[in-house]
Amino acid sequence: MGRVRLSVAERREELLRAAVEQIEARGVAAVRIADVASALGVSNALVLYHFSTKEKLLAAAFAYAAEGDLAHLRRLLGRRTTAARRLRAAVRWYAPTGRAKGWRLWIEGWAAALREPALREVAQDLDRQWKAALTEVIAQGAAAGEFRCEDPAAAAWRLTAFLDGLAVQMTAYAAPFTRAAMLAWADEALAREIGAPDTPHASAAPHSPEAPDGRSASAPAATPDPQATPGPPPPPPPGA
Repeated sequence: MGRVRLSVAERREELLRAAVEQIEARGVAAVRIADVASALGVSNALVLYHFSTKEKLLAAAFAYAAEGDLAHLRRLLGRRTTAARRLRAAVRWYAPTGRAKGWRLWIEGWAAALREPALREVAQDLDRQWKAALTEVIAQGAAAGEFRCEDPAAAAWRLTAFLDGLAVQMTAYAAPFTRAAMLAWADEALAREIGAPDTPHASAAPHSPEAPDGRSASAPAATPDPQATPGPPPPPPPGA
């Protein structure tokens, strides 16, 4: 049975989905036109008909992935609830957790954007739109009196910078922290910016690496219990 004939728009979307999957599996540098074609069982010529070069295909694939992420962000920030709760939902979704498959895609994109102007434009546009969406909701919450924030744009920059750095550590270096710790830190970062009552601080201790003695690396050393039963007195000095 032959393949179903797709419209131009449907075919492009199919090719873009396959390109995103290949980037996630192989990395930007290793992906070939042939890999995308093979994944769909089509010819290289068909891929090149829609995207004349590999660079144009990859840039379009990242733009496609970016639109999907932005659409989800807008849904989260458009909910009918307080600004603080909308921001918390967005920040917790953005925070890297688990295998962070989506984050691998964007870290690949950032690296490739250093040398590919088309990818750099896509990455910068996504970054601008993300920060603008957060800035708008932070400003709404401040205007409604939910919390105080003198500079919503700066708060959005600080939040995304923190989460981007956390994503690199978690994804590239397999940081030894749990998913719960990542989410707690994301909550804490948001609370530092807006201090909203319904945005909890990460007081439930994240799981930190252990020190050589088995304690958490961030835990203080044990202090004596003043209520404990005292031991025997020290021996008297010589000649007493």
